[in-house]
Amino acid sequence: MPVNHTNNPISNDVLTPIDILILSNGPGELSTWVKPVVQELRQRFGVREYRISVVLSPCPNASGQEGEIARTYPEVDRVQDATHFFPFLLWGKTAARWDWRSKGIVLFLGGDPLFPVVLGRRLGYKTVVYAEWETLWTGWIDRFAVMKQKLVDNAPINDRHKFVVVGDLMSSSAVEDKTIVKSINPVIGLLPGSKAAKLAQGVPLMCEIADQLQSYYPDLKFVLPLAPTLTPEQLAQFGDPDQNPIVALMGGMTATLHRSPPELPSESAKDWLETSGGTIIELKILGDDGPRTPHYNTLRRCTLCLTTIGANTAELGALAIPMIILLPTNQLDAMRAWNGIPGILANLPGLGSLFAKAINTIALRKIGLLAWPNIWAGRSIVPEMVGYLTAEQVTEKVRSYFDHPERLEAMKKELRQIRGEPGAAQKLVTIVEELLNELT
Repeated sequence: MPVNHTNNPISNDVLTPIDILILSNGPGELSTWVKPVVQELRQRFGVREYRISVVLSPCPNASGQEGEIARTYPEVDRVQDATHFFPFLLWGKTAARWDWRSKGIVLFLGGDPLFPVVLGRRLGYKTVVYAEWETLWTGWIDRFAVMKQKLVDNAPINDRHKFVVVGDLMSSSAVEDKTIVKSINPVIGLLPGSKAAKLAQGVPLMCEIADQLQSYYPDLKFVLPLAPTLTPEQLAQFGDPDQNPIVALMGGMTATLHRSPPELPSESAKDWLETSGGTIIELKILGDDGPRTPHYNTLRRCTLCLTTIGANTAELGALAIPMIILLPTNQLDAMRAWNGIPGILANLPGLGSLFAKAINTIALRKIGLLAWPNIWAGRSIVPEMVGYLTAEQVTEKVRSYFDHPERLEAMKKELRQIRGEPGAAQKLVTIVEELLNELT
């Protein structure tokens, strides 16, 4: 049923004539798609001309903190969490009973591609979809902003006029910050992930890798950019064998959290993990690099990053930072973030572990490219280490690059070549602007 805008007693088309409703879902989409787009929207249109709302839908990779992350974006006027999504989709009512203007645009930046179709019709708004790999419901969507020309070529002929190639939003999110941070000593970035299933294996494994590398390269520094959904205390739990039994499977290396006294000024405060071997891993908390560009300055310091799979590989690729992808299967039932029925089965109470082991065993036999730069290129640019991993294996891989720095430079050069031209957010907002002009 369409929303009745006229009878809404709190609607005020004078103050905010047009609504921009952004649909999104996971943490990767928020940081690499939504963030650069809302920044460009505000830069283009100012503070009060249009109201920006973010509505989140459920995502198998979500942490539950996505709403809080979106609320830290000063460009966004209001946010609804994923737990309230389906009543809004079905009945058009948000949990806070938001009012909606008579004119607006639904901008799709993550989730099920059917959602903008339904909500666009319900609200009577124009619809814009950003798409990386496929486009659906082309007859029902007003405009498509796509990553590659291939999506235009594969679209129905009658709908191709709706398509514009804008490039990669993930690349746009990272390259917008032009600040360059140089480091005197080589730095390795450690990105174990944000979900417990990855952290349980990733934290102890990376701690032992750091300890082994330190013995070969005494001047080597280590930095761990903390995911926005984690506190240092939560991270440290995964280096404690009393709280994380997987430590024993990953080599037995433990880690202890150290925090600066609270009375120290923020610019002097530091947090770090100290491995049981005495290696220091500096922690970087969201906002240390500035509120608008989380961790980009920290990542730019890195000579090489060890990272799990996910949106972080796209950000590293956009920054042209060499990386090695680690997907340990020492605990075979750890990976449970599958989409659809496999994800439901893997997360069932009681039987979930058995399903997860079976699903992951099958998936590992058929697994393809995992890192976004490799997926974009259709070939292996950054190494992917998958299976039962030991710190010794990864350490030798890192040494092969450190002892032959020309290999690091070659990887960096290839990452620059595939990341595409910057400006995807600007091009996408231009499409939005064209539709807004039709409404006014």
